[in-house]
Amino acid sequence: MSFILRDINTEKTYQVEKGTKFIDIAKEYEKISRKSVLYVKFNNDIKELFENIPKSGEIEFCDITTPDGIRIYRRGLFFILYMALKQINKNDKFFVNNTLNDAMYCEFSSGVPTQDYLNLIENKMHEIVEKDIVFQKKTIDKFEAIDMFSKIGEIDKALLFKYRKKSSVNVYFAGEYFNYFYGYLPYSTGYLSKFKLKKVENGFVIIHPTPKSPDKIPEFNYSKKLFVAFEEYKNWLDIMEINTVGELNSLISQGTEKVRELIRIAEVLHEKKYSIITDEIVRRKEIRLITIAGPSSSGKTTSAKRIALHLKVHGLKPVPISLDDFFLERDKTPRDEKGNYDFESIKALDLDLFNQTMNELIKGKEVKLPKFDFKSGKRLWHDEPLQIKENQPIIIEGIHGLNEILTASIPREKKYKIYASSLTQMNLDRMDRIPTTDTRLIRRMVRDYNFRGYSASDTLNIWPSVVKGEHKYIFPFQDEADIMFNSHLVYELAILKLFAEPLLLSIDKSHPHYTEAKRLLRFLDYFLPITEIEEIPRTSIIREFIGKSAFKT
Repeated sequence: MSFILRDINTEKTYQVEKGTKFIDIAKEYEKISRKSVLYVKFNNDIKELFENIPKSGEIEFCDITTPDGIRIYRRGLFFILYMALKQINKNDKFFVNNTLNDAMYCEFSSGVPTQDYLNLIENKMHEIVEKDIVFQKKTIDKFEAIDMFSKIGEIDKALLFKYRKKSSVNVYFAGEYFNYFYGYLPYSTGYLSKFKLKKVENGFVIIHPTPKSPDKIPEFNYSKKLFVAFEEYKNWLDIMEINTVGELNSLISQGTEKVRELIRIAEVLHEKKYSIITDEIVRRKEIRLITIAGPSSSGKTTSAKRIALHLKVHGLKPVPISLDDFFLERDKTPRDEKGNYDFESIKALDLDLFNQTMNELIKGKEVKLPKFDFKSGKRLWHDEPLQIKENQPIIIEGIHGLNEILTASIPREKKYKIYASSLTQMNLDRMDRIPTTDTRLIRRMVRDYNFRGYSASDTLNIWPSVVKGEHKYIFPFQDEADIMFNSHLVYELAILKLFAEPLLLSIDKSHPHYTEAKRLLRFLDYFLPITEIEEIPRTSIIREFIGKSAFKT
């Protein structure tokens, strides 16, 4: 029996015999394309290369330039790092803490590493790559898996399995070693030849190819401010004794009182950070303009309003001004490479008018503010002029708030820039990172449905362009911030699960984003739900997404 496969990108067809693996035709594709295939999409479903081709269908060969590709590459690197460390120092463990730009920051249980120690591990990893060991996946009974991982000291993985509804676990094997990962792996260790271990702070980063640099290891750009923001939240998690999803689930399983206490502590930690931010603003008496920027669904609007409340406690009377009202009229709006209006470009704003308005307000002059009409694409004006006093700092919220071009004519000492983002620090287990982008995507999906009338498929359709805009207009300027605010709440995914799962289940296999919906559903399945929604304060950031916020958002 033979099957016919059609490449949806090239229209090329492949005729294969029953029993053929995806790796066999991937090798044929690699010879022509000179790209390393990390997985395939078969009939719009992700398949690992060591799987057998089950029938005729459509196929797409995928490499590291795709979101799933980069995730697969990272998981493979973590597995060979695990193998190498076992061979060099079997008593040592590594912990994946967070991303630092495009690299992964990790730490060792043995303490601060030397670069020589890292070089030794890196060389051992390359030896494992050279052996080209094929990964194998076996489905094992959940309780057997709990016993397997408990015996080798991987208690965090055993705890993760304990609260899953599924009765089985997919475990990966590579020679004598086995491991568990949320998601797929490449075909073999031979696909993971490009990486570098570099000492940073108390740990190290794994630098690897990226979608923008698929063929070589990119230069690592260290962000001290981003590192500090992650470390601060890590310390908060230590206070709450929750570093993994298994530990979170364990607390949730103890009942309502424990959940109430968790919510209250998480919210107080946010309140403390807002207080630190406003104390700094008040201390620096020359500050007249506060800008708040960050990627989509970071809680910027709620943060701006809560910071304003804290400033009022100090006797200040902040004035919020919308950056959206300073758009150029439609006929002057720049277009992107596809000919569409590029509203996310800083050039879509009337920068001269914005700077003139801010300067005149700071000087105490009366100013008429613009009011942009999005339907007509025309600029209107407020009837009443605005005049502010020295105790009235201006608060601006928008994606370009960190870009110095936005406020170029205003002296730097008069400005205070805040970068807000949901910097997820909690992991599934010590090797399985929760991407910050996933948390924001789930937040956005829930908010889009609740307040904008969008379906989950609508959100997934626009998300790639949202992320593209963030990489272009926000992330390059994050180090311009005076302070970074981590808007993540340790309990939020257990709440968002209740809202997001029904939305994701509506996406069937015919939808182009089916595999992404399936991945997010698998991810949310790791969390026990928190049903005590009424315990969440109406001023909480999470209310911006699930509803009943005290603030108009």
